[in-house]
Amino acid sequence: MQRLTQALDFQANALVLRAERQRLIASNIANADTPGYVARDMDFARALREATGAQRVDGAMATTQAGHMALAAGARDEPDLLYASHAQDSVDRNTVDLDRERNSFADNAVKYEATLRFINGSVRSMLDAMKSHNQG
Repeated sequence: MQRLTQALDFQANALVLRAERQRLIASNIANADTPGYVARDMDFARALREATGAQRVDGAMATTQAGHMALAAGARDEPDLLYASHAQDSVDRNTVDLDRERNSFADNAVKYEATLRFINGSVRSMLDAMKSHNQG
């Protein structure tokens, strides 16, 4: 049971981070014509390691006392966001590359859907396992 809980927790963290990344990409697309706007993104693999506690991040503050304030589960600290690199300089200093952003948006949407399907399948399998053989 603990193994199933760990797997679902991992997928839940991934789902929250995928949603946050989708929000960032959508914000980049929405600001494609905003002069001086700098596109932002996240290192998804690093964020997932942080969220699941798999890796301590150098320079990250640790909660050492019960009174310390911590971010809510799945919340992103703005300094962890990256600036998206741009392929070509623009006159208005906007770094949004619409082709890259659309590609990232579609890729992230597919991965978000895959995570949802995995969670759904895991829960369905767990419910089937809990059913009595007489209820079949």
